[in-house]
Amino acid sequence: MKTKLFTAVMGTAMLALVGCQSVQDKASPDSLVATFTSTAPDMAAGAADPVWAKASPLSAELTGGANFGAKPGEKGETKVTLKAAYTADMLYMLVQYKDPTNSVRRGPYQKQADGSWKKLKDPADKGGDDNVYYEDKWAMLWPINEATAKPFAKEGCAMACHEGQEKPYGNKYTNLPGQMLDMWHMKGQRTGPLGFLDDQYTDDTRYDPKTAPNAGRKGDPGPAGGEYTNIALVNGKPALMGRDAKAANAGGTYYIKKGDEVPFDDSKFKAGDEVASIIINPLAGTDRGDVRVANSYANGMHTSVVSRKLVTGSKFDVQFSDMAARYGFGFAAFDNAQVRHATSDDPMYLVFGKK
Repeated sequence: MKTKLFTAVMGTAMLALVGCQSVQDKASPDSLVATFTSTAPDMAAGAADPVWAKASPLSAELTGGANFGAKPGEKGETKVTLKAAYTADMLYMLVQYKDPTNSVRRGPYQKQADGSWKKLKDPADKGGDDNVYYEDKWAMLWPINEATAKPFAKEGCAMACHEGQEKPYGNKYTNLPGQMLDMWHMKGQRTGPLGFLDDQYTDDTRYDPKTAPNAGRKGDPGPAGGEYTNIALVNGKPALMGRDAKAANAGGTYYIKKGDEVPFDDSKFKAGDEVASIIINPLAGTDRGDVRVANSYANGMHTSVVSRKLVTGSKFDVQFSDMAARYGFGFAAFDNAQVRHATSDDPMYLVFGKK
């Protein structure tokens, strides 16, 4: 799909030279060079950790997304700046991009004037395309094997994007059996608060409304229910609430951490109050929880510090096992958008500087 979708990915064990080009190309303009550090950055320190002052940045213009301050009918755009560092066994990345709003209101329930409860939804959403009541996200897409790296080098993320097919923004899948992509999906309200990216993958599964509604986009093996579970309306009211009984728009959150949910008490809320519609689940100890993150937002800037083992051993992950290889990737940012992301046209490459 030449409109860039960006949604998920799969994999087998990565061949040693995924996206491989000669070592002399390491300093090319599309390369993010990871600097070696004997001391891991403090993830909670964000961009202020001294490791990042020594790392070279790579920036890319992101276009074609919803929101990002764009006028109605126009596409939004921003710019991402990336840095990378590595230790003997870990990769760290610093991700920063401008966004005029910190969007947290993901499909909340709102109490109406008559005392009933309503789930807020983008009135223009025709299915999986909410651009009003959603969360900020970003995602990175990595070819896992040589069969995927070759078309990715030519088309970038667009190699797995397919328009139409009963979806307002198309479907995500690779074109041939054996082509697999690893996806790191930062979901601001579903995984970020617990310190995780959603580790996903995409394979060649074609869209089917009954058997494969998400086409090739899938999650790595993880907890039952995935990264979150929905809270249902029971007798017209949310079944659960956070134990602090705070409205999300009055000091509470638009998510409830698993274990903090209690039966709903309608007397705690007044008309106009909003409450979470999701319970977020920890991903620790599972394949789906391989990638950790620490997020912050200040002065119109999203900042994420990411960490992952260089080699996880999972067939669903890209393996950074060859320090002389170039590893292709793409990046997309979502401003309060379910699928309409801003992304760059061309692939970028992660390379490893000398120790």
